[in-house]
Amino acid sequence: MTTHQKPADADADGVPGEPTEARRLLSTTSPTKHKRNKYALAISVLASMTSVLLGYDTGVMSGATIYIKRDLKISDVQIEILVGTINIYSLLGSAVAGRTSDWIGRRYTIVFASAIFFAGAILMGFAANYAFLMVGRFVAGIGVGYALMIAPVYAAEVAPASCRGFLTSFPEVFINFGVLLGYVSNYAFAKLPLKLGWRLMLGVGAVPSIFLAIGVLAMPESPRWLVLQGRLRDAQKVLDRTSDSPQEAQLRLADIKQAAGLPENCGDDVVSVPKRSRGEGVWKDLLLRPTPTVRHILIAGLGIHFFQQASGIDAVVMYSPRIYEKAGIRNDSDKLLATIAVGVSKTMFILVATFLVDKVGRRVLLLTSCGGLAASLFGLATGLTLIDHYDDQKLTWAVVLCVATSLACVAFFSIGMGPIAWVYSSEIFPLRLRAQGCSMGVAANRFTSGVVLMTFISLYKAITIGGAFFLFTGVAVIAWIFFYTLLPETQGRNLEEIEALFGSFFRWRSTMRELKRKKLEQDSAT
Repeated sequence: MTTHQKPADADADGVPGEPTEARRLLSTTSPTKHKRNKYALAISVLASMTSVLLGYDTGVMSGATIYIKRDLKISDVQIEILVGTINIYSLLGSAVAGRTSDWIGRRYTIVFASAIFFAGAILMGFAANYAFLMVGRFVAGIGVGYALMIAPVYAAEVAPASCRGFLTSFPEVFINFGVLLGYVSNYAFAKLPLKLGWRLMLGVGAVPSIFLAIGVLAMPESPRWLVLQGRLRDAQKVLDRTSDSPQEAQLRLADIKQAAGLPENCGDDVVSVPKRSRGEGVWKDLLLRPTPTVRHILIAGLGIHFFQQASGIDAVVMYSPRIYEKAGIRNDSDKLLATIAVGVSKTMFILVATFLVDKVGRRVLLLTSCGGLAASLFGLATGLTLIDHYDDQKLTWAVVLCVATSLACVAFFSIGMGPIAWVYSSEIFPLRLRAQGCSMGVAANRFTSGVVLMTFISLYKAITIGGAFFLFTGVAVIAWIFFYTLLPETQGRNLEEIEALFGSFFRWRSTMRELKRKKLEQDSAT
């Protein structure tokens, strides 16, 4: 085996400033319109189904806390900790998932995530007291962190550019589906004896993890990970099956080789990859001495995850029974049925985003979603404030407003902010920094969600529940400004091309215009 040096035309991150020879040749070939790649679709669905585990846990805990509180006689503060700490625990999982996926591969990391979550669900299902329940939450949280980080990364690395947004939005689709399953589980087991019902609600979450772990074994490994291991022939086989055409497969392999520091003309089946491409120095390049491009990417990747959760969407999802109780719905069955409507709304509208993300672009959906979420949160806050103010009167119209705006919140969130946070962060980081960069995004996402969930009850007791949602409205407005000014459009671009859009921060539009001009000049020259 021969150790290959990084090509001279590559920058410090292994991403070239000029088009590869393969790109020059293939850009002159007229592309043929192909049907959506069914193989890439199938394996992306399998990988993304690990997100069902997080969704189920999120949905089921919203209703289970009603019965856990009654059975274990715990306080609201303990409920906040129980609900929110799984996101804090998942920080540990996401922090090590990047290194694990670089070590054992993307595919086996997904299997590992399923196994950990299985153990956590079993522990929660057999919990005899609050302390035992918290141990189960800790174990499940580690699995959640792994699953959240690896599913979008794998989908992004196997997807052709033509449908990358469609395929990498699947993790959010399955999170929403899992939330709905959790709500249905609440309603289905609510009639059982108190000590049995909530334990079945939590323990049933172990079942899907078994099937997921088995199904994932039928998937191929990520072609980008295979290249980083020097297994070029294996990577070529996967790319041939997951690309829209043989030309695109060659183009993707050339880009990955160049990003990994391998010469484009390297045709050996197995090669030695420069150590720097396998993860050494990644944290220094991300945090200690990032280039302007990497700094812009890091701000965008962490910012989109922070604002996704700081907008308070998890408070709407996890505490919807309490919101409906504050709105005047007292019966447990009615609250759980209304909560199921939240799950249905989330699941329906995430499908809208899935089919539009590669057609209308990331930015259009993201800005529409964020603006609609801000308006819906404002309506929910107004309705809850009026009900709280006129506590001695039954304001039926305000109750209807609260229910309608809570459904609108999850609908608007699902058409953009929900899926695009995962799509966007999984495609903007350079290959060598992708696993660790995405794990940082997941960490920001889960930490913010944990803070929101662990403080929501205390927050609304301090400033009223309407005041809490007015606060979330303000955060959503700031998020819209952040998205509009700092996030360039990445629709339809090759993963290794996207980096060129970053580095100019608020001036990215002029950079995009310059890239278009250069492309037109190259096309006219050929």
